[in-house]
Amino acid sequence: MNYDVIIIGAGLSGLSSAALLAKRGLKVAVVEHSSSPGGSCGIFKRKDAIFDQGAAMLYGFGEKGFNTHRFLFNCLEENIQMIKHDLLYTVNYCGQKIRFHADTEKFTEELAKIFPHQKSNIKKFYKDMEKMYHHVISGTPTYTTPDQTNPKEALKGLLHHPVSYIKFMSYLNKNAEQLLKKYFTDPKIFNFFDKLTSTYCYATVSEAPAILAAVMFIDNHEGGSFYPAGSTLFLPGKLEKIIEENRGDMYYNCNVKKLLLDKDSCTGVITDTKTILYAPYVIYSGTVWDLYNHLLPEAAVNAEDKNRINLMKPTYPSTVLYTIVQKSVIPDSTCPIEMLVSDPSKIDENEITLYILSIDDHSLCDPDHHTVIAIGPSFKNWNDTDRYESLKEIETERILNVIEKRFPGFRDALIFHEIATPKTIERYTMKPGGAVAGPKQMLGQHMLKRQHIKTKWHGLLCCGESTVMGTGTPAVTASAIAAANVILKETKSELYKWKPGMKNYVDILKAPIEKDDIYRYYPSAEANIMREASKCMLCEKPSCCKDHHTIIPDIMRRCACGNFYGAYKAAKAHITDISDDGLTKSWEKNCIKNDPVKIHSIISYLFNFLLP
Repeated sequence: MNYDVIIIGAGLSGLSSAALLAKRGLKVAVVEHSSSPGGSCGIFKRKDAIFDQGAAMLYGFGEKGFNTHRFLFNCLEENIQMIKHDLLYTVNYCGQKIRFHADTEKFTEELAKIFPHQKSNIKKFYKDMEKMYHHVISGTPTYTTPDQTNPKEALKGLLHHPVSYIKFMSYLNKNAEQLLKKYFTDPKIFNFFDKLTSTYCYATVSEAPAILAAVMFIDNHEGGSFYPAGSTLFLPGKLEKIIEENRGDMYYNCNVKKLLLDKDSCTGVITDTKTILYAPYVIYSGTVWDLYNHLLPEAAVNAEDKNRINLMKPTYPSTVLYTIVQKSVIPDSTCPIEMLVSDPSKIDENEITLYILSIDDHSLCDPDHHTVIAIGPSFKNWNDTDRYESLKEIETERILNVIEKRFPGFRDALIFHEIATPKTIERYTMKPGGAVAGPKQMLGQHMLKRQHIKTKWHGLLCCGESTVMGTGTPAVTASAIAAANVILKETKSELYKWKPGMKNYVDILKAPIEKDDIYRYYPSAEANIMREASKCMLCEKPSCCKDHHTIIPDIMRRCACGNFYGAYKAAKAHITDISDDGLTKSWEKNCIKNDPVKIHSIISYLFNFLLP
């Protein structure tokens, strides 16, 4: 099978690059080892509640700042509804709450309550960082990566604000601690900033590059914090929709085993089913370790490069506890995202971030319940298979003990719980050891010392958290835009560049929202199908269609996001004659829900009304 571009991995970066290229008319194929798109950004369901499996604190959708997601959806001309949180998040620090307001003036006042003797320094630090940020980052939006920045465009910015640019570039090979020492002397405030950099890029201030920290300290305040209305299902789902509407192909449950090289050029891939796909361009969006250790032919990789890659330190592995609790145990004043700091002087396993997104999105669970997701580092040995199940129980108890201190009565209010270990994360996302953010963004393996968008093999490009920009959904999206633009430039197609007056396709909703708010942007017939499809439990091993793998979850997931063409395409692969309704009615009869999803009606709509 021949394509213009093959994309390996259906995480956000891979999907974004594929959607951009498909929108320009290139024939794309996305190859994904999992059964659904999103990578670390997606959902699963338990007891009719929706859980975000990973990325859920989303930036980059605002009107200001490094808003790569807004730019992406504007380029794709695809509407998406986002809930804006009133606060970015709250940190429970040394017995006090620090509320992260979007307004840096309000935030610095909060921070000064914890460090009153440092108030003037805090104000000056944030004022200086904000000024530099506005001059260098948000003055003239450029949605690319440093290794793909046009020198002429960079020169324009330099000439416009030379002092800020020179100051900014001086931070390239310094750590955040060196930057902070220009403003602070109290060791305790360095401990606080450790928590921030650990949250933003999984590195301490002594590890994190100052150039990155300087941006992150301001950027999140500038643009705000968001959550997709209806869950993170919609973020990858909308990108998949663009790909399939533009005749792109999605290969799920398909693992790339090797890249095909012809001399110094990449020409395609071989999958685990021995399928060979050819293309003059391949975009790889996975980890750099998998690329150099497994996908590239051994003879093509020199020992020096392989050794350098394997010496890169990963971010710490994580565990995630998913729970449903009685709503009454969570006070009304609770922030949807809260970080619980156990020991200010170090990062330990009791440092947990809680996501209670049902506070702002009432569609996620029963109105009398809340979903509470707890994520934190794990330093246990999860390779001991004999102790694996007992370790899961120990870890569950440990995390519940931490949450109980924040919300007394939490255990008694518990309705459901399930834990994901680093092994679980590795199995579903292919991230070695369950390291949630790839190589750590730390000095020595930071920025331009990471994998560039272009590789030494022509036609092979990279995007994602192993590349220059590192981790975070805005960063990986920037890498996806850069990779797509490399191909568009070489194929003499129109590049994706910011233009004044671009039409906005991101609808910002005020929290909290109800389920009906998700569908009010769609025609009634489509909204009804989306609403019904959203009732599907998206079973990993569905009983409804057990002889047809995951065809029903595949169709329902697409329909729930408004991707009717993709759903039709998936259905047509298994149904040759819609007038013979025995198959679809048997699927509906086998649905595990007491009130079965109207599978037959949904599939009939796809065949008879959408594409007659």
